[in-house]
Amino acid sequence: MTEPLRAALGESPAWVVGGTVRDELLGRPVTDVDVAVAGDAEAAARALAAELRGPVFRLSERFGAWRALDRRHGVSYDLSSLQGESIEEDLRRRDFSVNAMARPVAGGELLDPEGGRRDLDARVLRVLSPEAYEADPLRTLRLARFAAELGFAPDPETERITRTAVPRVTEASAERIFGELRRLVVAPGAVAGLELADRLGLLRAVLPELDDLHDVDQSRYHHLDVYGHTIEVLARQIELEGRLEDVFGEHAPALRAVLREPLADDLDRGQAIRLGALLHDVGKPATRGVLPDGRVTFLGHDELGERMVRDICRRLRTSERLSRFLEGLTRTHLVLGFLVHQRPLDRRAIYRYLTTTSPVEVEVTLLSCADRLATRGRKADEAIAAHLELAADLMAIALEWRDQGPPPAPVRGNDLARELGMRPGPELGRILRRLEEAVFTGEASDRDQAVELARSLRQNPEQ
Repeated sequence: MTEPLRAALGESPAWVVGGTVRDELLGRPVTDVDVAVAGDAEAAARALAAELRGPVFRLSERFGAWRALDRRHGVSYDLSSLQGESIEEDLRRRDFSVNAMARPVAGGELLDPEGGRRDLDARVLRVLSPEAYEADPLRTLRLARFAAELGFAPDPETERITRTAVPRVTEASAERIFGELRRLVVAPGAVAGLELADRLGLLRAVLPELDDLHDVDQSRYHHLDVYGHTIEVLARQIELEGRLEDVFGEHAPALRAVLREPLADDLDRGQAIRLGALLHDVGKPATRGVLPDGRVTFLGHDELGERMVRDICRRLRTSERLSRFLEGLTRTHLVLGFLVHQRPLDRRAIYRYLTTTSPVEVEVTLLSCADRLATRGRKADEAIAAHLELAADLMAIALEWRDQGPPPAPVRGNDLARELGMRPGPELGRILRRLEEAVFTGEASDRDQAVELARSLRQNPEQ
């Protein structure tokens, strides 16, 4: 990846720096190349773009950063001028030692003034100084994200310095905070990263609704408090991603294809479910109740949680599309569980499950499995087996529904109004919706049957 840089920059002093060097040393894939230049970053970026025959644009006014894209190889180059008088001074101003290494573009020895290679080998995250957090308070949250992505752990002094700096993390923009949270949750070590964020007080600062789940005890059917259960749901969701065949059999490939579809905010559908796992029970603390027999309830936590998720997404400035997705998961995450005791389900019950959970019918079916697997209290094994069996049956139908859409009524609204001597309005809409259900259940397979059923529905709306 340095060949285009050498061709474009010649002998001009420039270094590949930061996370690029770290990831190269770790053998991780590199598609983002960070470059520090001793001079005009714009001129260097434009020269590189010309070499790559790709676009170039400004990234940051504050740091004078520019990006050039190599679209043929899917690589982006971010170039910025040195922060300080020398490359060594630039590196000392960075966040963690493992990100404070550089390699000359023209060739030469690794520059490592802060001992980053040693910490890399020891899998340690060490903040360079308290001033690193003062320069950018978001770096405290980035520590947890790096822990999740790299599988590294901070040293004790870094933990101490980070705890002191955490209260200022909210000075960063909401968009940047969400960007770090998003990357943390989709990282391979998401659970460990969240545990670190919790221990350092970061969750209390940026996701207080999640922190509030601590010490909220549940019913005898749960073995963990709401916070512990939530983290366990995320862990089970991540586990399910790797063993879809075990639960969904021959439908696993189709499900995996759905989960890989891009959704919003640089997340695919599967990654967004991880966020849904974190947020699905945020309504529980405010709805906790205890019945006279001592049974703990959380009546309405799904509806309250939906509103809370909407508020969280607004605060974090997510897209409306992602917000609606997460709201849908929260609102409907209990639906499948209630149906377990009604097995075997008839076609009408299945139809109403699909329409109730749409447009997240596929994703919430999967999330409900993680939720059930994380609930290991009284009669857990029996309940889990029943839930997973029903989920597999419903997933097959939900995937078909997602692919083909709900069946249309066999007669148009205007035609039906004429047949029944009705005017368009709520009653006609109700009958049309019932006819759509009738197509799914097999009660009305053609126009004549649909019209006859509609006449009957008008006379007896309870059918």
